[in-house]
Amino acid sequence: MRYMLLIYSNERSMEVTSPEEQERIAAQHWTVMEEANIRGILRGAEPLEPTGSATTVRMENGKALVTDGPFAETKEQLAGYYILDCQDLDEALEWAAKIPTACAGSTGCVEVRPIRTMPGQGKGREHGAAPNVNG
Repeated sequence: MRYMLLIYSNERSMEVTSPEEQERIAAQHWTVMEEANIRGILRGAEPLEPTGSATTVRMENGKALVTDGPFAETKEQLAGYYILDCQDLDEALEWAAKIPTACAGSTGCVEVRPIRTMPGQGKGREHGAAPNVNG
């Protein structure tokens, strides 16, 4: 089963994190990604730009309302993700425990969520591939 591991941390703490500490955290992520890749379960992993670069789209009365930034103030922000194809939740939790979330002394968290299978998925479509809507 595929799981998305959502990494949350405090963006402000990264502003005071030394370049050496940032390199150490990045190296820890590379270690986790390499191990998951060697085991054949890595499906994707990337960091996200800070929430200040986000754009939010909401539908109101059939029209898209576009606003800058995140939709809510929170202590921790979504910083990145991993997608892993694990045997079960226990294996996904083991991987989540390996992902670094600490920045400048602040500890974040990893949310582990199963990826729902879309109707029609598996009928000649690859995992995660969107259907061709252009014909």
